[in-house]
Amino acid sequence: MSRHLEVREVLRRITASARRLLGAEYAALGVPDDHGGFAQFVVDGVTDEQWKAIGPLPRQHGVLAAMFHETRAVRLDDVRKAPAFGGWPEAHPELGAFLGMPIVDPDPAEDEPAVLGVIYLANKQGGGGFTDHDEELLRILAAHAALALSNARLYERSRELTLAGERARIAHDLHDAVSQKLFSLRLTAKAAAKLVDRDPARARQELAEVARLAAEAADELRAVVVELRPAALEEDGLSATLASQVQVLDRAHTADVAFAADRVRALPQAQEAALLRVAQEALHNALRHSGARRVTVTLAGTPDRGALLRISDNGRGFDPESVRRAGRHLGLVSMRDRAEAVGGRLTLDSAPGRGTVVEMEVPGA
Repeated sequence: MSRHLEVREVLRRITASARRLLGAEYAALGVPDDHGGFAQFVVDGVTDEQWKAIGPLPRQHGVLAAMFHETRAVRLDDVRKAPAFGGWPEAHPELGAFLGMPIVDPDPAEDEPAVLGVIYLANKQGGGGFTDHDEELLRILAAHAALALSNARLYERSRELTLAGERARIAHDLHDAVSQKLFSLRLTAKAAAKLVDRDPARARQELAEVARLAAEAADELRAVVVELRPAALEEDGLSATLASQVQVLDRAHTADVAFAADRVRALPQAQEAALLRVAQEALHNALRHSGARRVTVTLAGTPDRGALLRISDNGRGFDPESVRRAGRHLGLVSMRDRAEAVGGRLTLDSAPGRGTVVEMEVPGA
């Protein structure tokens, strides 16, 4: 459970582990919201077809609701005979033996312990009810689950703050780049207006410059929109997300931007996120600063089940040491930090007149 950083994946692992370890036919885990329902509700032992037939997420009622006000286990020989039992939808499986265990916050902000969620188990495989041993085992699992769930929530909060910081950076870039071009466009348009009568040829030149500046400003805006769009890593995976972003950048810029992938396996979410952000930073540098006519992004699997990301351009290149001494890092520090944070390695090869290559390699899980 502790290897996973996304809350939804942690919930799935807890639920599946509880059902398997205690030999239950069905397992569920509910995380409450503040409106009498569930912020998340994960099940195991129920097929997708059964889940669709059951209908929408349950509300907090009956035994499900009662468990959120308990800090101890609830073990029943037959849940249908419990005073709080409130029934279930027609397509819901029949449940008998029941064991519920709260997941209690290991470090509550107040004196009262807070229930982060509840694990529900039903129908002991082989018949009979859940035992004292089952209850103790589930209590141990719930304690580990509380730590894993708290860590996952902290990670997601940290990621939200990081994204907010990146959006602030993009807003700053937008102000600097687009505002400067719009200012130049205004001045050039005014100059053209004054030259229309006395020097029509010069006025036409100035109007051509207006068109060029307007096109550049549009390119800048498209690039910013791409960066602001949330990456669809969880839904599409790293390869598809990179391919989509490269395709948009290729349309938005005069440079040819291409992407290729080879034998790429699914990676831990943190590694995929780091690879995506490094690719975005390197592409930003290549398209904004290098004057490149072609930029190529490749993503390949490595023998140790990791991945190698490579961004190369045929731009003007630069002397990395001179850039470092001048205090202009071009995002290199950020890229190296991202690589190291997920156990990876980042290298950069560039020189004046021969383009730039950025590589990031991450090990297998």
